Amino acid sequence: MKNYKKIFALSALALALQGCNLTSDTNSATKSNGLEVVFHLDKSDPVVAVAIQYHVGSNREKVGRTGFAHFFEHMLFQDSENVGAGNFIKNIGAMGGSLNGGTWQDGTIYYEIVPSDGLEKVLWMESDRMGYFINTVTKEGLENEKQVVKNEKRQSVDNRPYGHVNGVMLKAMYPEGHPYSWSVIGSLQDLQDATLQDVRDFYNQWYGVNNATLVVAGDFNKAQAKAWVEQYFGEFDPRGDVTPM
Repeated sequence: MKNYKKIFALSALALALQGCNLTSDTNSATKSNGLEVVFHLDKSDPVVAVAIQYHVGSNREKVGRTGFAHFFEHMLFQDSENVGAGNFIKNIGAMGGSLNGGTWQDGTIYYEIVPSDGLEKVLWMESDRMGYFINTVTKEGLENEKQVVKNEKRQSVDNRPYGHVNGVMLKAMYPEGHPYSWSVIGSLQDLQDATLQDVRDFYNQWYGVNNATLVVAGDFNKAQAKAWVEQYFGEFDPRGDVTPM
């Protein structure tokens, strides 16, 4: 997600919170497999938002493997074992909903906003790409997404006035080798060098259920939502300890 989109999203969130009843029904819990779940009930409109944040951003990367978190954001919009290529986006569109994703230094987030009766399908699709994505990744798909990210960097950084300012500032602010010293989009050479095994390793290390927070907000039945979360995410085992940031 580009910087101006982040600013817009944060501004919109701040404005929305001003009009919210902050004493409304919100609670959170951590499941036995490590998944953090947050429910926020707001029945003012018949819509529901689902967001899942994986606690991996450019801060988890290493020299020579920069840009992986952002690249993975793109990869997860491909297919998973039970949701065919392009169908994630098509399914949300068919509901009249919207979706997006974003990556920053400390995390990667995916979110969907749909009519309330679409909640179960969204939870199922999110669980499918959490648990059943990596076996669908092909060399062709990997190379296609490399080109997409390269074009994004050319448009938003290389060919944009002052596009490199952020990267220059980060390099000046942090010591060499520190994961905050490079931009989220990373190095195109590092991206070009990425292999299928690199992608599998990154997914297995950082995209586990025990490194994620799931948020459901809006108009929904909490008991039913809890049952769906258990049904679709409860089967996943933790993928090992996640090193604290």
